[in-house]
Amino acid sequence: MENKSVLIQKIGMILLKAGAFLGTFLLALVLTVAISLSMICSDAFPSAQQMFVTTILETGQLKFLASLFLSPEEIQAIVDKNSMQSLDAEVDSGLIQIGGGEEEQKPIEIQEVSGATYTGTMMIVKDPARVSLASIYPWRETGVTLDQLVKENGAVAGINGGLYDSSNNSGGRPYGVVVANGEIQLNRPQEYPGLVLISLTEDHILQIIDISDMNAAEVEALVKEKKIRDAVTFQEEASDVNNHFVQLIINNEPREMNGMGSGLNPRTAIGQRADGSILLFVTDGRGKSGHLGASSGDLIAVMQEYGAVNAANLDGGSSSCMYYDGKYLKSSVTFYYENSSWKLPCGFIVK
Repeated sequence: MENKSVLIQKIGMILLKAGAFLGTFLLALVLTVAISLSMICSDAFPSAQQMFVTTILETGQLKFLASLFLSPEEIQAIVDKNSMQSLDAEVDSGLIQIGGGEEEQKPIEIQEVSGATYTGTMMIVKDPARVSLASIYPWRETGVTLDQLVKENGAVAGINGGLYDSSNNSGGRPYGVVVANGEIQLNRPQEYPGLVLISLTEDHILQIIDISDMNAAEVEALVKEKKIRDAVTFQEEASDVNNHFVQLIINNEPREMNGMGSGLNPRTAIGQRADGSILLFVTDGRGKSGHLGASSGDLIAVMQEYGAVNAANLDGGSSSCMYYDGKYLKSSVTFYYENSSWKLPCGFIVK
């Protein structure tokens, strides 16, 4: 009994020491992170400060970190210094001549793109009629992974797109406006400030329309007037709360930027060339493969390189993913979702 008691005491001491070591390590880690963030957010490192703030305000759950070290006024000043000028022109559909390309092109092309802070995958879909929106409507609490969305709709490829509830990876409820196959499945244009409709018409033209001042009835009329068949919304807002952007290129005019324009994050974007081909582009970031992500300027540069007449940012962060021919070409940034995606309520698919 005495030996057993001694053994229990020894085990207890080992566990106590291990606990003390782990506690000390965690405390040291927290202090190191806090001190590092404090230094990054100080005026001593203006470039790092601006990059941190513009990047963190684009995240879903970590926006609060900026306000731990900076006042709302300081954050807003940084956002204003690194913002994007407005691009309000309407899409000129006359600039798109579907099937007008002279060069032979595969129905779907996949090309890898490398940047200084990201790697991306560009999917070029020759026939825009093959691109549509798939959803889980009627909405529920839990969405589906991108591969499920693609397979269940008899498609070969897909990307994420549009605002949605990503808390706890639920993914079943989109925000704003959703149109699929001409049916308005969600019509809440005032649910978030600065909503922009990213859509494809019955004539297969990519339309990028600011609906931030519209009510539901006006959106319904717009969908009928423009003959919109598929659409989602993303947010255009540059404040101390959110730092999101949508328009990238309108009628061959790239959006101008102040400073850095945006932070670095995983991105999902869509564009259309003069021959009607749809460009679907997804990048990595947030530490995946050692990359921070792409900026708004990166997206504009890549879309211009691939001949986009019009282009828009669809979403970003952990949601960014691309699926094609039975595998993920780009997936969520976390290790757990290396070969999957976050749950989604909808996404653009290619049949």
